[in-house]
Amino acid sequence: MKLCMNVSAVKQQDNYYAVLTNSIKIRIYFLTDSIIRIRAGFDGDFAEESYSLVMTAWEDRMDSFLKNCRKRTHTADAVLTDNEQEAVIQGRLLKVVVEKDPFRVCVYDSEGTLLHADVVDLTYMEDSNHRRIHTSEITPDDCFYGFGEKSGEFNKAQKFMNMSPKDAMGYNPKETDSLYKHIPFYIKLNRSNQKAVGYFYHNTYECDFDMGREKSNYWKMHSRYRTDGGDIDLFLITGPKVRDVVERYTDLTGKSAMLPRYALGYLGSSMYYPELEADCDDAICEFIDTTKEERIPVDGFQLSSGYCAIETEEGIKRCVFTWNHKRFKNPKDFFAQMKKRGIVVSPNVKPGMLLVHPKLEEMKKKGMFVRASDSDQPGVGTWWGGKGHFVDYTKPSTREYWKEYLKENVLDYGTSSVWNDNCEYDSMVDKDCVCDFEGKGGTIGQLKSVMSNIMCQITDEAIRDTFGNTRPYIVCRSGHSGIQRYAQTWAGDNLTCWDSLKYNIATILGMSLSGVANQGCDIGGFFGPSPEAELLVRWIQNGIFQPRFSIHSTNTDNTVTEPWMYSGCTGFIRKAIEFRYQLSPYLYSLLARAHETGLPIMEPMCSAFQEDTKCYDEGIDFMVGDSLMVANVVEKGAKTRRVYLPEGHVFYDFYTREAYQGGQTIEIPVDLDSIPIFIKDGGIISLASNPIDNLSTQKAIGIKLICAADKDSRFELYEDDGESMDYENGGYLKTRIMMKSGERTTLDFVKEGNFKTSVETMYLDVIRRDKAPYWVSIDGQEVPHLLHRRKFEEAGYGWYYSQSMKSVQIKYKNPDKDYQVLISFEQFDMIGM
Repeated sequence: MKLCMNVSAVKQQDNYYAVLTNSIKIRIYFLTDSIIRIRAGFDGDFAEESYSLVMTAWEDRMDSFLKNCRKRTHTADAVLTDNEQEAVIQGRLLKVVVEKDPFRVCVYDSEGTLLHADVVDLTYMEDSNHRRIHTSEITPDDCFYGFGEKSGEFNKAQKFMNMSPKDAMGYNPKETDSLYKHIPFYIKLNRSNQKAVGYFYHNTYECDFDMGREKSNYWKMHSRYRTDGGDIDLFLITGPKVRDVVERYTDLTGKSAMLPRYALGYLGSSMYYPELEADCDDAICEFIDTTKEERIPVDGFQLSSGYCAIETEEGIKRCVFTWNHKRFKNPKDFFAQMKKRGIVVSPNVKPGMLLVHPKLEEMKKKGMFVRASDSDQPGVGTWWGGKGHFVDYTKPSTREYWKEYLKENVLDYGTSSVWNDNCEYDSMVDKDCVCDFEGKGGTIGQLKSVMSNIMCQITDEAIRDTFGNTRPYIVCRSGHSGIQRYAQTWAGDNLTCWDSLKYNIATILGMSLSGVANQGCDIGGFFGPSPEAELLVRWIQNGIFQPRFSIHSTNTDNTVTEPWMYSGCTGFIRKAIEFRYQLSPYLYSLLARAHETGLPIMEPMCSAFQEDTKCYDEGIDFMVGDSLMVANVVEKGAKTRRVYLPEGHVFYDFYTREAYQGGQTIEIPVDLDSIPIFIKDGGIISLASNPIDNLSTQKAIGIKLICAADKDSRFELYEDDGESMDYENGGYLKTRIMMKSGERTTLDFVKEGNFKTSVETMYLDVIRRDKAPYWVSIDGQEVPHLLHRRKFEEAGYGWYYSQSMKSVQIKYKNPDKDYQVLISFEQFDMIGM
């Protein structure tokens, strides 16, 4: 074992501070004023070789591989003061105190709040099994969120979690651990001081987290991170806001990819269609045609791997980069037919090759596979349909070969979208199998967690090579820290049950706080019997708010989960999906915000309302952006829904505009048509006022802005062409909407960018319950007041006050310039005039 018990010296070196303990060396970096890196060098070499980081202050062996997304910065200024008992490293915002004997590291903010403290005796250690361990003090007031993709309750206090990605089909939504992702990052939020701190353990080995479940009378209450290998390489990311931590964590690991607009549409899918004996292509086209007949908006189809199930000497087997031409007669024509329908197809691609794969010997000669631990032959693991070899993406030549296979066998048929699946490398039991690791050599135990990220990066490069200015759309089931840079993800093969509907929300919210803004869970459940009618309706009503919206199934009762499978409920489902498409301007703006800032699209209440500790355990209700609170019905047979409204705010029922004061729990009646949602005070929500049923071929030509003008606020409406890379060179339009409340309420619209908007008309819906306006003007020109509802609806220009909705409604043509809307609520003395 290696135990760090005391310190002999603390010295400043280059851009870090060296801490010499009785056991190992530790380096402390002030990477920024708000991010401290503490690295315990168990391996001794402090090798910098990260596939995860996009911001560094040091040379890294992966700099050339990540050259398109990595930036080099300088460490922040700090001053070392040393004495016998402790060394103090004072930065601009943070203070690190190294207590020498007994040894521990403590971190304080500028207000003197203790943000982090190691546990004496247990600080940084290697146990007798050579696992590396870091132990931190915690308190009963600490809440813990994130950890990537986890089942169960949202707050992980007193939970033990493993991080060993699995192919976890039909997982228990409350108890199964691990799922598919390896993201060793979490946020600690304290109920007493209401400050947040992020812990990113920069390490690729399998690990586990004990968040206070273990108890020992000899040490203070503590959490523990334990990993199978590598250094304890902790990036401590301070807030104090949860949002601050998320933004800074994504400064380190990357912001969410700016996906094409259609990625927010309904993505049809089922394993049923590609598994038909013949003419799967016709069946899928018919499915899309049926959505049109049923007036269900749709944008994509996630093509499961049945398309590459071909005849081999052992029967029908899935062989990546092949096509079953009985099922898909002409793949290029199939993609063309789908494109005519406005549908983007995402074919499933896997990194495992069965031993009966027709290209296996060719790939072996090219040295594309992870090697066995005891020979130069490819390692063997269990795969779909038998044993197989696994592609080694850490080898530069393999990446080039893979790109060529991908282009020739998938992309050249006409799709710019790929679904990377089964990339957990779960079934390689021998973790000593050898990977290239950019020529240095490593093991699959060390590197399997990054394979999916690299697979997505080279998929992105292959799509850009093939389609030039077209924006890639990649979907990936697995992922390590930074997967958000490349792909939209989802939480794998969930179980069809009411618990999945409920607990999958917390799984998504945990991912949202782990830097992955664009993700979701299969709607309706992937594995199990078909969902009953009520469950399907409730799941879709919830799913329309998930960044990824896909109904996907492999039902065990020979059924197929489709929006119209219960004819008596199709109307409810159609209405819900239509509402998602109405919301598309708002969702797309939030996607752009996630791309720029890393902030969630679907945000937990503890982050949105950090000042209200009653929100700290909420894992069902959530915010979409800053303005829309969602309180879905997730209980079978519910007749009412209890909703806690955060303190210090006013919330308006989205449908009736009834106002509710925050700090209370309300109970509202619900039926099968109900989607309880609320507009937060100061909220600005952008909707398409024209019908949209396909985001690839249609755009919002009218925008409806719902505004709760009781608080000053702002919102950035984002537009671009939705499909090209032109946005990187000014081909976008950001309309900053700045709302100032008061007797004279103003909305200033300030535009930036070169993109020519498709929006022709604006419709403002401004909530004001106490009285109607005196007058309304746009850029100083008074807008006609129409007192009759029908005349207002027929007019293209004017304003009207709705007594039923208690809102001012204003219509006008969208000006091609900056402008101001002024609404005067000043009292008009009609009698005294």
